Formats: sequence, structure tokens, C-alpha cells
Amino acid sequence: MNNMLEQKWLKQKEPRRKGLGLGQKQRGFTLIEIAIVLVIIGLLLGGVLKGQELINTARVRALSSNVDGITSAWFSFSDRYRAFPGDYLQANVNLPNIVTNGSGNGIVGDVAVPDERALVWSHLQAAGYITGSYPDPVVAPGVAVGMYNCPTTTCPDNGFGTGMVIDNGALQQTNAGGVAAHELLTGQAIPSDVLAELDRKIDDGTPS
Repeated sequence: MNNMLEQKWLKQKEPRRKGLGLGQKQRGFTLIEIAIVLVIIGLLLGGVLKGQELINTARVRALSSNVDGITSAWFSFSDRYRAFPGDYLQANVNLPNIVTNGSGNGIVGDVAVPDERALVWSHLQAAGYITGSYPDPVVAPGVAVGMYNCPTTTCPDNGFGTGMVIDNGALQQTNAGGVAAHELLTGQAIPSDVLAELDRKIDDGTPS
């Protein structure tokens, strides 16, 4: 009887293994759980990459639309006024709020004062072919037009914080063995993958 009571008392004094975690085996992840986690990670990465692809596609579409709009505006202005915007000799007579004329020599950007590459946009805007605010360089002095980094206060934004420029192309094209012709420079800061996609969209996809 005493032995039975003693055993019962000892049994009550034993630590509960489950409660104290003594001798409990550590349970690891199963292959199925690991596979599920990997699938979730893959889906998340795929969503991020797809989202970036959609963003780039939208940027390409917007840049392509800008290029098409500027090209259309250039030729519409030329057909109407028989002159190139920026080079127009009678701009102060026929365009509202314009006091600065171009040289009228049929070439945009070959003179420093006035900078016809800035006049391009003020002439197009005054004629109603583009929207935005591109003041006459004489009315708003101090504007500076770089070949590839025109400020967006002077030139249309390419969507990446840099202005686009129309230039006669003498430097770029004649150095490459071509004939100088007016060209639209889309500006700096555009990612290479966006430029490559744009080239595939509107040209032959060859970087030349």
C-alpha cells in the first residue's frame, strides 16, 4: 500500500514532458511545405517582373506617341507656313505672342543667337500644333538648349526628365558618312531597354 502511494506521489512530481518540452522532437518543414513556399516566391517575383514589363511597355507607348505627335506637328507646320518651325523668318508676323524669327535659311540649329532649337517649340506651340508652355526665348531669356539634355522648361519632356531636341543633324550624320537632315533627339536618361523596344516598334530594331 505504501509502495503504491509512493509511486503515485512520484508520478505526480514528474515534470510533464509535453508542457516543459523535455524530449520533444523538433519538427522540420516537409517537402510539400518547402515546395509551396517556393511557388509563392516564384509567383511574387513573376508579378514584380511582369509589373516592370508593363511599366516599360507603357513608357515605350508614351514615348512613341510623343515622337509621332512631334513628327506630325513638324510636317504640318512646314506644309502650312512653307518653313521649318524654329527657322521661320515671318514668325513674329504670323504667330501670336512670338517676337523672335528664325534665320530662314532652311536649317534649324546652325546659329547660336537666337537658338533655333528652342524656337522650334515656341513656334509649334504658338501655331497650335503642340500643347504646353514654351515661351519665346527673347521674352524668356536665359534658356539653354543642350544637344541631348535640353531642360524640360524649354523642350518637351521625354518622360524621363530630359527634353527632346530637333537639330539639323550635321554633326551626327555627316560624321557617320550620311547626309545631314533634321532629326529628333529623344534626349538622355531613357533606359536602354526602353530605347531598344522603341526601336523595334518604330524602326528595324538595329541600334544604328
